[in-house]
Amino acid sequence: MLARLTIATSALLAFTAPALAAGDDVPFLEKPETWILVAFIIFIAAIYRPASKAITGKLDGRTEAIKSELDEAQRLREEAQHTLAEYQRKQRDALAEAEGIVAEAREEARRIEANVQERTAETLKRREQQALDMIAAAEARAVADVRALAADIAIDATRQILTETVEGQKGDALIDDAIREVPGKLN
Repeated sequence: MLARLTIATSALLAFTAPALAAGDDVPFLEKPETWILVAFIIFIAAIYRPASKAITGKLDGRTEAIKSELDEAQRLREEAQHTLAEYQRKQRDALAEAEGIVAEAREEARRIEANVQERTAETLKRREQQALDMIAAAEARAVADVRALAADIAIDATRQILTETVEGQKGDALIDDAIREVPGKLN
């Protein structure tokens, strides 16, 4: 503002300088250019203080606005840094938790696999034992069937032999006694 005032005063002096420098016999204070210059200087002086206050007030207001914007930007920056740090911490925590979950899942998978292998082994043993038991039972039935068949054949053979050799009541009594004794002797 002061630079503009200086430029304006210089321009006015340049305009009035030729008139003041002319060799007129008119005294300096009676020349209209002198009074125009004085009026201009008074006018500038009268306007300078309110204009400078207004301009300074506007500049101060603008400075305060810029300062408040800078403070707000600084506050937002600090808040953003705080938020970023918080999210980075949460991300680290989430990664650590995810790694823990993965490790726990792997351990659980190992336990399940061991449990399944153990159950499979037990099931195979049980089925093998059942098969052996079924085979033993089948063998026992087969042996019992063979014995029963052998006993029936022996009884029939004995009956036939005794019938052919022994006749009459004495033969019948011997056959009946032999038949009763055969099952006890075979088992």
